[in-house]
Amino acid sequence: MKKILDLCFNPGEYSNNISLSLLFLRLIVGGFMLTHGIGKWMMLIGDGPIRFADPIGIGVTASLALTVFAEVFCSLFLIFGVAVRLAALPLLITMLVAAFIVHGQDGFGKQELPLLYAAILMVIAFARAGKYSIDQWIHQKWK
Repeated sequence: MKKILDLCFNPGEYSNNISLSLLFLRLIVGGFMLTHGIGKWMMLIGDGPIRFADPIGIGVTASLALTVFAEVFCSLFLIFGVAVRLAALPLLITMLVAAFIVHGQDGFGKQELPLLYAAILMVIAFARAGKYSIDQWIHQKWK
């Protein structure tokens, strides 16, 4: 159990400068991704027909729901620093699907932004949340 908690909630041991940098990165990326997700969430809960891509063949509604989960809920987890390593994974997968499947034939100009997000999300997943996060509070409670 301790290994699972450590994997999910260990914020890493960093200086204040690195922790502030991770906080800034989480706030910016989480905030930007959240702005993408809110419109999709409204589409998902709205009354109108769902018009969304089905890039991996699971159905339009399921594709939209997974994207909303990543771009809304996982973005909020990033912003607040909750289970950051786990929260970054659905966002990373969403960005890789956007880059290589949705925009696979569109060229680098359309792939560039999701690939940039993917790179930042990989850094966040490897680095963890830093001191200024709920992960830090949880980790101290269960240490």
